[in-house]
Amino acid sequence: MHISERANPNEAGVIPPDGSEWRPEAIREEVAALQHEPGALLPILHAIQNRIGYVPEGAVPIIADMLQQTRADVHGVISFYHHFRTRSAGSNVLEICRAEACQARGGRALERHVQEKLGVGYHQTTADNEFTLEPVYCLGNCACGPSIRVNNETIGRVTPQTFDQLADSLTTSVLQLK
Repeated sequence: MHISERANPNEAGVIPPDGSEWRPEAIREEVAALQHEPGALLPILHAIQNRIGYVPEGAVPIIADMLQQTRADVHGVISFYHHFRTRSAGSNVLEICRAEACQARGGRALERHVQEKLGVGYHQTTADNEFTLEPVYCLGNCACGPSIRVNNETIGRVTPQTFDQLADSLTTSVLQLK
């Protein structure tokens, strides 16, 4: 039976309240694979985000139950680390290095340019769902700053002009396809 054929798919716990399509079984699999490791919570959260793209709010009670922790403990770790997302990201995850070396090489001007070009701030996704903008505090590419990471690929010596070219090449919106 397809999810849409059910009278109320949320009753079965298949579609979380945010409308995304993750499966509770996927969360349980990731927790089960790592729960016996020392300090398992962080590796579990990374595994879930790597698999699904974010850590769904509905995953918190599953993780807490399987690790015998409180929901508050799990939520606290998710909210403390900026790396973890609680909503799905855009097609392209764009991280701008905010460390001192990149700032000294024009990183703040690049940040302003990117935010203006995309029309979003940090931890936000563009209206067309093309880009999610995130800060990062060192990409290990200090000699080539300012640096960004797009979909896990680090790019150095980024100028506003090279960013615009990159953004245009990554955009898959209908306007670009015409």
